[in-house]
Amino acid sequence: MQILELQPELRTCGISPDTDSKVDNHGSKYTLDLGGYARERCRPPGAILLQGPNRGHSHPSGEGAFFRRQLGQVTVAALSRGRGRTSARRPRENVQDGDCEAVRPPKLPGPALALLVLLLLPPPPGSAGGPAPFDPTWESLDARQLPAWFDKAKFGVFIHWGVFSVPSFGSEWFWWYWQKEKIPAYVDFMKNNYPPDFTYEDFGPLFTAKFFDANQWADILQASGAKYVVLTSKHHEGFTLWGSEYSWNWNAVDEGPKRDIVKELAVAVRNRTDLRFGLYYSLFEWFHPLFLEDESSSFQKRQYPVSKMLPELYELVNKYQPEVLWADGDGGAPDTYWKSLDFLAWLYNESPVRDTVVTNDRWGAGSICKHGGYYTCSDRYNPGHLLPHKWENCMTIDKFSWGYRRNAGISDYLTIEELVKQLVQTVSCGGNLLMNIGPTRDGTISAIFEERLRQMGIWLKVNGEAIYETYAWRSQNDTVTPDVWYTSKPKDKLVYALFLKWPISGQLLLGQPKATLGATEVKLLGHGQPLHWTPLKQNGIKVDLPQLTIHQMPCQWGWALALTNVT
Repeated sequence: MQILELQPELRTCGISPDTDSKVDNHGSKYTLDLGGYARERCRPPGAILLQGPNRGHSHPSGEGAFFRRQLGQVTVAALSRGRGRTSARRPRENVQDGDCEAVRPPKLPGPALALLVLLLLPPPPGSAGGPAPFDPTWESLDARQLPAWFDKAKFGVFIHWGVFSVPSFGSEWFWWYWQKEKIPAYVDFMKNNYPPDFTYEDFGPLFTAKFFDANQWADILQASGAKYVVLTSKHHEGFTLWGSEYSWNWNAVDEGPKRDIVKELAVAVRNRTDLRFGLYYSLFEWFHPLFLEDESSSFQKRQYPVSKMLPELYELVNKYQPEVLWADGDGGAPDTYWKSLDFLAWLYNESPVRDTVVTNDRWGAGSICKHGGYYTCSDRYNPGHLLPHKWENCMTIDKFSWGYRRNAGISDYLTIEELVKQLVQTVSCGGNLLMNIGPTRDGTISAIFEERLRQMGIWLKVNGEAIYETYAWRSQNDTVTPDVWYTSKPKDKLVYALFLKWPISGQLLLGQPKATLGATEVKLLGHGQPLHWTPLKQNGIKVDLPQLTIHQMPCQWGWALALTNVT
């Protein structure tokens, strides 16, 4: 291998080789090998560029070499093309053939460049003048009152969409299971369906979103009865659904759809629905070289959050103003590594969504179910009892995957009866339900997901009064009849009894409500007429349900009684 002198055009990028770095000659082009992450083409002077996957190979091969110079805390990489299909890539700016293929920050000394980059980031909390209401401590941040809209909403839709939707096999963790854990089913799937040299990055151009229609998605979301939506802006694979300045050529504007998916859906949701728009963001990325290097130092190094994750989060919030920021993927690193407290203080104090944004509890190892705006505790968390802190049950219609799976069978999907039960249980215990769907690689919501969403909307049109803007009652479920769950509206002196099975006898026994003759009234939502009830011998009441044919039923899959003046 020929060791070359670093060329002047690369020096203008502020790059010089480390003492143990080597530069390979690839026909007068230079390759920066960062464990599978590389870049192509120069951006104009002043551009700062960070890593995204190398199209040529997904793991260090030993053929490439790397060089970089850490400027303060900001790593600037000079990169040339890797092996593979470079002609298919669109430069982010007007780059002409023959231009140097490196990233050109300003021609400043390293410390000056680092200072310039940090100055471009949003100001620290409290810099706008006067004391900041929230300090970057959990004690202060946890004291923030959750915006009222979130507890009132009760029901949202989660959307997992990304490059993992292309193989659409097994799980959205496809890349990890195939390359890292080498699970036989995933290895065999690739062996049987793709060429031997096919890499995960090669799925990028196949993520076309050809039939993605944000307006159609918005209409389906509105029909579902959901009050907020959360889209995966970036999953653990690192591919962003917007044109991230920090994920060049590994985002939906440069690769695949060639569209700003986040922007299109945000505009459609805000223009066509009454839903709040939210975004999921994975803090870490499985194979990002800077994260892996930080991890190998037991997170004493902090290159990745400073140069990638934090600038990207600021960009995401300032550009799209999500009212839910759903963090995930701490990679085993503590919140001090992620600088989560500083970011959240800025989010609550100075961001454009400071008054309405809600956040979850996944901001570093040890924070889940302990710190944050609301708790998620774990995926598919449904404790079945009242919690003292606001929480959310994030769960999937597909029992086994968050992303779309081509190999899913009909029995792998929850029925509408099961989904209504999840909603009723969750809300009665003070939680919100975030129900996930996984669109296909071409941007369609499959028929079974659309059906479930529309069915939920039909049910909520009748029973939404017992769900939206309700509070947990003194009892979450009934002690006499199974599958009866309670919600309440204290100001209206209303308690709702939601029951999932229509009794064959036509009489529903409720052991918890304490009724008063002459004051208590019972109605079936969607029916409207007062129902006859009688007190039980000790506690509770017996309600005579109306005799209705199947076509006269106000809804299917579950019903709700409105009880006035009960204790």
